[in-house]
Amino acid sequence: MVFGKEVRINRITCNGKMLCIPMDHGVSMGPVKGLDEIHNTIEKIERGGATAILIHKGIIRSLKKPVNCGLIMHLSASTDLGPSPNRKMWVSSVEEAIKLGADAVSVHVNIGCDEEPEMLVKLGSVADDCDEWGIPLIAMMYPRGKYIKDPRNSDVAAHVARVGAELGADIVKTPYTGDPDSFKKVVKGCPVPVVIAGGPKAETDREILEMAKGAMEAGAMGVTFGRNVFQHSNPTAIVKALHLIIMKNASVEEALKELENATKV
Repeated sequence: MVFGKEVRINRITCNGKMLCIPMDHGVSMGPVKGLDEIHNTIEKIERGGATAILIHKGIIRSLKKPVNCGLIMHLSASTDLGPSPNRKMWVSSVEEAIKLGADAVSVHVNIGCDEEPEMLVKLGSVADDCDEWGIPLIAMMYPRGKYIKDPRNSDVAAHVARVGAELGADIVKTPYTGDPDSFKKVVKGCPVPVVIAGGPKAETDREILEMAKGAMEAGAMGVTFGRNVFQHSNPTAIVKALHLIIMKNASVEEALKELENATKV
C-alpha cells in the first residue's frame, strides 16, 4: 500500500535521489542576483533537470504557471536586517502548503544559538502536522550560533542531523563537512535520508561539482544548492552538470565537460 508521503516524496525526487534548488533567500537577503527575476530563474532551473525547487508561499502565489518539477514550500524565515538572524520564525503552515499545491514543506533550525529551544519545539509540532496530512518534511539542520566552535566538525554535524531525524523529519538537509570520509559519519548516524546544503557562493564550478560528488560518495540522497545555482552565470547548465553526478554517477570531469558544452550553446 502506498501512502501520501511516499507519493509526494516521489514527486520531489528521481529514483530516490534529490536535486533541489532552494530559493527562499529573498526573505533573508532580499532580491539578490538570481532572485531579482525569480520566475525566469525558475524556468532555467526546470530546464536543467532539477527534481524540486524550494520557495516561500508568496512566490508560489506569484507563479505564472505550475512548475514542471517538485514543489517544496518553506515555512520559516528571518532577515539579515533584524536583531536575530539565527532565530527562524514560522511564517506559514502545513495546511497552507497543501492549499497552494506543495508536494513537501521545509523548516530551518539552527542548533547552537540562544533561540534553539523554541525552534526545536516548533520542529516537533510541524512534524506532527506533516504526519497528520501525509506531507513530507525537510528539516534544514544547521550547526550555527555562538555555542558552535567548528560547524564542520563531523561529530557536531552528525549530532545536528540526528536531531532533525529524531524530531520527525523525513529528509534532513545539513552542511557538508568537507570530505566524503567525515560526511559518512553524518549519513550513518541519521536514520532518514540526508542532503547537503550548498553554502556560500563557491569560487569555481569544480568546487561545486566536487562537493556534490563527495556527498554522493558518502551516501547522501542528493543536494540542495541555492546560491551556487541561482547565482550561476548559466543556471540551466550547472543543474545539468549536477544532474549527471547525482542521477548518473558521473565523474566530476564528465560533469565539467557537460557544463562546458552546455555553456557553449
